[in-house]
Amino acid sequence: MRTINPWINFNGNAEEAFTFYKSVFGGEFSKIVRFKDLASDEFQVPEHEAEKVMHIALPIGKHNVLVANDVPEFMGRVSENENRSKIYVVAESREEADHVFNGLSAGGEVEGPIGDSPWGTYAGMFRDKYGIEWIVEFDANL
Repeated sequence: MRTINPWINFNGNAEEAFTFYKSVFGGEFSKIVRFKDLASDEFQVPEHEAEKVMHIALPIGKHNVLVANDVPEFMGRVSENENRSKIYVVAESREEADHVFNGLSAGGEVEGPIGDSPWGTYAGMFRDKYGIEWIVEFDANL
């Protein structure tokens, strides 16, 4: 296992929060992807959500990354009184990603099957049988 990193969901203020986190932790964002960057005929993005953050990453130290996104309105608001996070696992290979994904998702609910993602990685998302949300990803460029 290479790393396990926290992934936080926000109600449209991910960039604001991460600018604050950056002021505390230092460093630079390694990635910012907005919903408009993924817009296509298959994935329509309303104009009022185009600038929202689909993926933002802030490296912290040598091996850790704080990651987040804004939750699109069609998925409902994030409740600050409930779990707002996913556990983000970065695997060292596709095989390891499959092993972790298949093992932890057994008995749970798959939200996004593991496979090639639109942003160039191999990733999947699920809620395990205990209700914990996970994202497993392998990026051949890391």
